[in-house]
Amino acid sequence: MRDANAVTRRNLLRAAAATAGVMVAHPLAMAAGPPGAGEFLVGAANVDITPAKPVGLAGQRRTRIAREVESPVTATAVALESRDGKTVRDQAVMVSCDLAKIRDDIQPRLRERLKQRLPRLQPQKVFLTATHTHTAPVTREGVYVIPEGDAIQPAAYVAWLIERLEDVVARAWEARRPGGVAWGLGHALVAHNRRAVYADGHAQMYGKTGGPAFRGIEGYEDHYVDVLFFVDAEKKPLALAVNVPCPSQEVESRQKVNADFWHETRVRLRERFGKDIQVLGWPGAGGDQSPHLMWYKRAEERMRSLRGLSRLEEIARRIDLAVQDAYEGAAKDIHFDPALAHHVRTIELPVRRVTDKEYADAKAVCDAEAKKAKPDPRRSLERMWNRQIVERYGRQDAHPTYPVELHAIRLGDAAICTNPFELYTEYGVRIRARSKAVQTFVLQLSTAGGGYLPTAEAIRGGSYSTAVFSNRVGPEGGDVLVDRTVEAINALWENPK
Repeated sequence: MRDANAVTRRNLLRAAAATAGVMVAHPLAMAAGPPGAGEFLVGAANVDITPAKPVGLAGQRRTRIAREVESPVTATAVALESRDGKTVRDQAVMVSCDLAKIRDDIQPRLRERLKQRLPRLQPQKVFLTATHTHTAPVTREGVYVIPEGDAIQPAAYVAWLIERLEDVVARAWEARRPGGVAWGLGHALVAHNRRAVYADGHAQMYGKTGGPAFRGIEGYEDHYVDVLFFVDAEKKPLALAVNVPCPSQEVESRQKVNADFWHETRVRLRERFGKDIQVLGWPGAGGDQSPHLMWYKRAEERMRSLRGLSRLEEIARRIDLAVQDAYEGAAKDIHFDPALAHHVRTIELPVRRVTDKEYADAKAVCDAEAKKAKPDPRRSLERMWNRQIVERYGRQDAHPTYPVELHAIRLGDAAICTNPFELYTEYGVRIRARSKAVQTFVLQLSTAGGGYLPTAEAIRGGSYSTAVFSNRVGPEGGDVLVDRTVEAINALWENPK
């Protein structure tokens, strides 16, 4: 699979940079701080999660088998712990994965393994986030028909993936040493709302915007870039967490493994901050966003061409400049004993109910497919969607809520919160506006995939991301998610213990 003829020399060099191992730990040194200050420990590592065999790619309706690697997919971990002497205050291990989504059983299986390997780490304080690249390995069975033979099957890939995740968490945890953190804010135009609205009121994902019926773009766009800078006791940068409210799917339709714009971004950030810097790519609330241009395309493409950059390089350039802008201010305000409080809870959200008509339509499709002697393998995803609609209809009265694992972290004056959805940007705006934190990092696609969570306006407009097969939870649940998330964050300021 790793055929040098299929990968340019430039990408091979970048791949080597992107898969650099954990940093060699500097000699331990207590950070300067007030007398009697606690100890804040930071460790970081990354690992390649690209299989050596051909692999099915997630993110499109058709089966794609990748036999080449354009850029490696990786997982990066940052481990945090605060102490008073030998007493642990709190812990957090945050792992960013170049995957489309986190499969439901990956995190529980990883935590079980970590219990044995790292007994001093509280396993519930470990969580995973997917960057949502659409050119990463498939992790779920039944979504696509992966031919038997030389392509790795999803179950085998996931078993290997969990081993790699255990390794990267352990290396980050064991690399902890005294350090500090700073938080900063930059701006980059990466996310574009991808829902065009037309004169008759309907909306379309990636709809054309050049015709007379076009009336506008449906919702918000968010161009804030929130950044955490982790440093050692001597203020040398160790790791960055970069929160961009946009999924990484610029090259989503390709048939080669590709980490999308996060690979190019890591390359640039390593050029700026040092080859050993570890970069957590965190997608913010962006279920209705993508990096694809929706309007003003010719002007954008002209400037990119004049710069001599690919689209991935252009996006990475913007994020790099935003991070540098944030660093210029944040470097003046590094905290070596920040408040660290990490609360984990399960919240129950009302499910989006399947209507009688939606059930009848889905069942009709399932019945028709069942009568076929040989179902079309190209429609495996549609079959799964319709089967799930039928199953949901049968259990929604007995199970009216959808459980969600919510992480809320206070780190100094910054907050981090998680959700499993492709969360429409409006919900992220509401959470950040109501948060007591100076900066709030909203992480979507964390812990496990929960589908899109659209707004009521989007459901009225229609289109793919608002269809019932795409939504476990609807706008009513979105309101509850915002309220419970804000409550969890603000409790860390009102009662940190």
